[in-house]
Amino acid sequence: MGKNPRFNNKHKNNRDVPKAEKTSEGDMNHGFSGKKFPLKLAMWDFNHCDPKRCSGKKLERLGLIKSLKVGQNFKGIIVSPNGKKVVSPEDRDILTASGCAVVECSWARLDEIPFNKIGGGGKTERLLPYLVAANQVNYGRPWKLNCVEAIAACLAITGHWDEAESLLNNFSWGINFLKINDELLKKYADCANSDEVKAVENEWLDKIEEEQQQRKTQSRDNDTIWLTGNTNRNNKLIPESEDELDSEDELDSEEDFEYDSFGNIITKSKNDRKEVKYDNLGNVITSDVESDGSTSSESNNFSDDVGSDDIQFDSLGNIIYT
Repeated sequence: MGKNPRFNNKHKNNRDVPKAEKTSEGDMNHGFSGKKFPLKLAMWDFNHCDPKRCSGKKLERLGLIKSLKVGQNFKGIIVSPNGKKVVSPEDRDILTASGCAVVECSWARLDEIPFNKIGGGGKTERLLPYLVAANQVNYGRPWKLNCVEAIAACLAITGHWDEAESLLNNFSWGINFLKINDELLKKYADCANSDEVKAVENEWLDKIEEEQQQRKTQSRDNDTIWLTGNTNRNNKLIPESEDELDSEDELDSEEDFEYDSFGNIITKSKNDRKEVKYDNLGNVITSDVESDGSTSSESNNFSDDVGSDDIQFDSLGNIIYT
């Protein structure tokens, strides 16, 4: 990999490591600044991005990546939409020997890039599998990786995890790329070839689609609950069966309802009906009535022995016996 002349003039003999550089994004330089990166890195830069925010240009300023011209050949792994298969662990030997290259351009201007003039004849061009961006421009968006994220993904999948981590440490947000994609990157790295990586990717995408469908279903269910009201109260008001409804009707038909002076229900069966009488103070005087309509012998004897003219009452309405 070629050295950066400006960097070498400022730090002769590589005796001093440059101080941390802060960009407009608040990124801090760490790791391989001033040192030779163990793998060859290259890029085709089309100057679409703000130099102060461009991850590729920052890597170039640090002397970690080399710029290539359109048409210039590169023998290492090339991240390109022209790739026929995704990058996989079987690309490790090529990447270790010849490095990794990317295209530094805007996602909104991909149609301007002459991809047919970029690469190594199609033999080493690769697609990236599903991953989520962590950069400050496209955070949380799948596929929308910037230059350093694309390189780090290739390194991690091909077994160069430490190098990927060191490269990302030059950005304050960089290590988050490995964190949010940790499980998926390790699944890709455990594969043997491109076909297996593609199978893992499809399985992951199916899982995402299933979870999204479950959330939609749950959301619809919650909306239905609010529309139908309090289902718990409604269930209590509905009889469990027709037998329950019939038994309640039978209970109502077997009982007569009467009310006392306070409005409370006095329930009596037809077979045990009582005759209600009141004294002068409004107290209920209940006398039993036999089923054949005859009165008891005591009441008959009393009526025979005591005439209505002989009965006297005191001031409280009590009977005075003489």
